[in-house]
Amino acid sequence: MPEHELWLTAQFNEHLAGVANAILGIFNMHANDPSHPWENWIVCELVVMAFLMILAAIVRSGLSADKPGKLQMAFEWIYGFISDNAHQAGIHHPGPFVPYFGTIFLFILSMNLIGIIPAFESPTMSPSVPAGLAICTFIYYNFFGIKAHGVGGHLAHFAGPVRFGSIVANLFIMLLMVPIELISHMARPLSLTVRLYGNMFGGEQVTNVFLSLTYLVIPAIFMALHVFVALVQTYVFTLLTMIYVGLATAREH
Repeated sequence: MPEHELWLTAQFNEHLAGVANAILGIFNMHANDPSHPWENWIVCELVVMAFLMILAAIVRSGLSADKPGKLQMAFEWIYGFISDNAHQAGIHHPGPFVPYFGTIFLFILSMNLIGIIPAFESPTMSPSVPAGLAICTFIYYNFFGIKAHGVGGHLAHFAGPVRFGSIVANLFIMLLMVPIELISHMARPLSLTVRLYGNMFGGEQVTNVFLSLTYLVIPAIFMALHVFVALVQTYVFTLLTMIYVGLATAREH
């Protein structure tokens, strides 16, 4: 049995180990321990996904233009908050992008906060989860950059915004800027991953240490700090995603 296996993870490994091994087999992958293929971060991530799907179904079933409920009003506020921040990040028409921004915001926030519940731990403590989200964001903003400008126009961003009348000067700038821009773009997923993973892992460890040493007042303070870190890191990840999309889809004037 893996060390620090959660109760729910143990249930998955006991009853659904064959399902996990079959899924891994489709991709020609194998678990280190076939009898325990489920890991804590996967199970907790599935719990978060199920929670958000149920929450979305509840909100959708009660939608009303005349008498919106408190839950609907909360989601409308989140929509407005994300839309306003996307506009401030440089996206002049953020409507088409708000669903993605809202999804990653709620998904990351829920995964960050689930670690407060004693029976669970934050999936973002595992580097695989932030890395997957960072790769999705990388693909997303490049896709819409190509959609907005075409392949050639999107690749032209890598040559820098400055253009000169001399062909030699332009060639020199391109040779200088293209490697810098490539490194910058490739570093973005790494930066998103390390920032989210490092802060959540560190915050979780500090909280667990103080929970094991003291009771009531001190743990409450560090749990509040954990919530604050969870909110900040969710906002930073979402804001950087907005900035990357804004840069990729912006048109030069």
